[in-house]
Amino acid sequence: MLVHPTFKQKSGTLLNALTYYLNFESQKNKNSEEKKETTDSDKSRIQNPKSKIVRPGLVHRLDRQTSGLMVIAKTNRALRVLADHFQRKLVKKKYLALVEGVVENDSGAINAPIGRCADKKQWNVKADGKQSETRFRVLERFSDKTLLELEPVTGRTNQLRIHCAFIGHPIVGDKLYYGREFPRLCLHAARLCFWHPSGNNRMEFESQVSYKLW
Repeated sequence: MLVHPTFKQKSGTLLNALTYYLNFESQKNKNSEEKKETTDSDKSRIQNPKSKIVRPGLVHRLDRQTSGLMVIAKTNRALRVLADHFQRKLVKKKYLALVEGVVENDSGAINAPIGRCADKKQWNVKADGKQSETRFRVLERFSDKTLLELEPVTGRTNQLRIHCAFIGHPIVGDKLYYGREFPRLCLHAARLCFWHPSGNNRMEFESQVSYKLW
């Protein structure tokens, strides 16, 4: 699912779905609290409330083809706090990726600047791009593929896909960055850790994926 609307696609995105869900739930709860009989005008007021619309805040994004975890802010304050935490690198994200070939090193870091290539109209490693770093760890090796745990230290567009391709191990299913054709992009946001914006609780979430089906 596309995360947010674009010039070409205005509906059917995650933000569209969340906006509907949050406001529907809010209005449903409000209606259930009504204790008295309502007149036709009262019903019209309830069905068309003048209360403030809940607008979910986009803190970070996932590519349309990437599955897994995201955190969305339900209030402006939560958005400001979480955005600040992302900026200060207090949020930890880890991904699972099935990549082409056998990665020899058990772990390491990929440092390669990423920028937008105007001629191809896509993001890639570029000499004058922004500093970008991805840490990786081998979880399992297969005959012609490797399962990696990826941790983006920076958050550039398509960073994990670009960095894997840069070291000669593109993600399976990533045709844009030279991976083999596959029913899906084999990239999954598996772990997300952050401080809850309303307190000091450290939140940790994990999303399992049957990577062996990849």
